[in-house]
Amino acid sequence: MNNKKVQAVMYKQFLSIRWEILMVFLFFACSTQTVDEQKAAFTGAKNEVKLITLDPGHFHAALVQKTMYDQVDPLVHVFAPEGNDVQMHLQRIENYNSRAENPTHWREDVYRGDDYLEKLLATRPGNVVVISGNNKRKTEYISKMIGAGLNVLADKPMAINADNFELLKASFDEAAIQGVLLYDIMTERYEITITLQKALSQMPEVFGQLTTGSIEVPAVTKESVHHFFKYVSGKPLTRPPWYFDVTQQGEGIVDVTTHLVDMVQWECFPDQPIDYQTDIEVLVARRWPTMITAKQFSKSTGLSAYPDYLKKDIGKNNTLKVYANGDISYKIKGIHAKVSVVWNFQAPEGGGDTHFSIMRGSKSNLIISQGKEENYKPQLYIETVADVDEKDLQQAIDKLAQKYAGLKLQKSGNRWRVQIPDKYHIGHEAHFGQVTEKYLQYLVDGKLPGWEVPNMIAKYYTTTRALQIAETVKNPN
Repeated sequence: MNNKKVQAVMYKQFLSIRWEILMVFLFFACSTQTVDEQKAAFTGAKNEVKLITLDPGHFHAALVQKTMYDQVDPLVHVFAPEGNDVQMHLQRIENYNSRAENPTHWREDVYRGDDYLEKLLATRPGNVVVISGNNKRKTEYISKMIGAGLNVLADKPMAINADNFELLKASFDEAAIQGVLLYDIMTERYEITITLQKALSQMPEVFGQLTTGSIEVPAVTKESVHHFFKYVSGKPLTRPPWYFDVTQQGEGIVDVTTHLVDMVQWECFPDQPIDYQTDIEVLVARRWPTMITAKQFSKSTGLSAYPDYLKKDIGKNNTLKVYANGDISYKIKGIHAKVSVVWNFQAPEGGGDTHFSIMRGSKSNLIISQGKEENYKPQLYIETVADVDEKDLQQAIDKLAQKYAGLKLQKSGNRWRVQIPDKYHIGHEAHFGQVTEKYLQYLVDGKLPGWEVPNMIAKYYTTTRALQIAETVKNPN
């Protein structure tokens, strides 16, 4: 081969190598740009958020849409199997659209079919997926949505067992790679008595320091009572029958306790990341059932008979055994905490779901009570356990009143009730809008606060680890 031919071949090889290098460079540049573009895709502009609702089976899915948001497109794409779950969801949205006061104007584009999940992933008509329904597949849904590069706003619980927990951890890792946000709906942070309890616990002149506590007398206790039959948006709530199957809904110890564990973390260690491997130690966990009669089941679901998948849980007198109750005693960053949840069928007259909480400080205990004495409305008390200057108490309330106008103190023995104007008691349903607004801002920011992801992981480790322990304990009931 003469020199000219050799030079020509070498030149072609050179061009080929340059082309390959350029393609590699462009590939990585485009990959980086894709993630950056995703993070910067949200600016707060009108209608830039396109919602997808996946398999809505819980009324919380509709509560996200009880109000409108400028940032969210009114057209929402729904993907679900045929059945009552999606029909009830759409009826709730229609109720919001047709109400007399502040009607919404959502438009629902609905795909029904057995291949609803595949259809969603093939078309991807939005950028934020709302997941609230049957918990059996929820963690799987989350994993697939994150893997597809979609942001996820998920109802609790995001995991109902140890296998789910491992998949959820992997989903958070994948979310970081994809540049998308995975977030759960923690409404209780927005309840005014809880907000003020947290604020007062950060005032050492009133609260002192959080005690260490013990397993017998925890430093912080959270208890909640819930009801299978209730009213939502002024109408009797129809529960799907699977709600009574803990293999689909999850046991109480991994469901509602998610909120309670979240509040322990959020109030006691604000803005601090929690490492589930070093900061959490589950000490004791218990579970016990609520017995539901056939008549109660029918009243709640509208069905005349139990479905086949519940027959495994039917006991004497045709009653249904639902493991909806549980408690967890654990240590978090060396502090003893206890959370417990109880499910009754229906609240007493004038009552509803209730919450009790106590944070024990070296100077005062901060107590939230919502019992009969409080007419089932949450009240916040400051109970002194050491010398506390009343002027310091008043100054603390005055400081909080700069943000929450109208706060006052009412003395009763060694207790003070924090009088909170009714305008701040906006109700559980309204908190879904507040959580959504916060999430929308995180989308604009392109990130969650640094402590949120490790603390979500710690939260679901606590609940799923507690279930593992509780299942090994013989139930005295």
